[in-house]
Amino acid sequence: MQNTLALVVTTPPNSNLTTSAINLVHTAVENNIKVIGVFFYQDGVLNAAKHLSIPSDEFQTLARWQQLRKDFGVPLYLCITAAEKRGLSDELSRDDCSNIDTAFTVSGLGELVELTSNAERVVQL
Repeated sequence: MQNTLALVVTTPPNSNLTTSAINLVHTAVENNIKVIGVFFYQDGVLNAAKHLSIPSDEFQTLARWQQLRKDFGVPLYLCITAAEKRGLSDELSRDDCSNIDTAFTVSGLGELVELTSNAERVVQL
C-alpha cells in the first residue's frame, strides 16, 4: 500500500508554517508519498487569494502552491465558509467572477472528512 498524506493548512500566506507546509508537500512527493490533498481552513484560505500582493523580495506562497499543483497534481481544497468570512468568494460580480485563484478547488468540510478518512497520515500546520 502506498503511503498517503493529507495536509491541513490553517496559517496565512506570510506565516513560516505555511512555508513549512509547502516544503513538506514537496518533500513528500519527492519521497514517493502520495499527497491526496491539501485542505485550506481558517486563515489558511488566504493562501488562495488571487489579488493578495506580496512584495517581490518575499516568499511567494501562491506561486509555490500553483507550482505544486501544476508539477505534481496536488489537489488544493479551499473551505468556502472560511473563505467567505475572509472576503474570498467564487461568486462576486459579473465583471470579476472570483478572487480565488484557479489552482484551488472550492469545497466544504465534507472534503476535509474525506481527506482525513482516506489518508494514512494527516498533518495540520
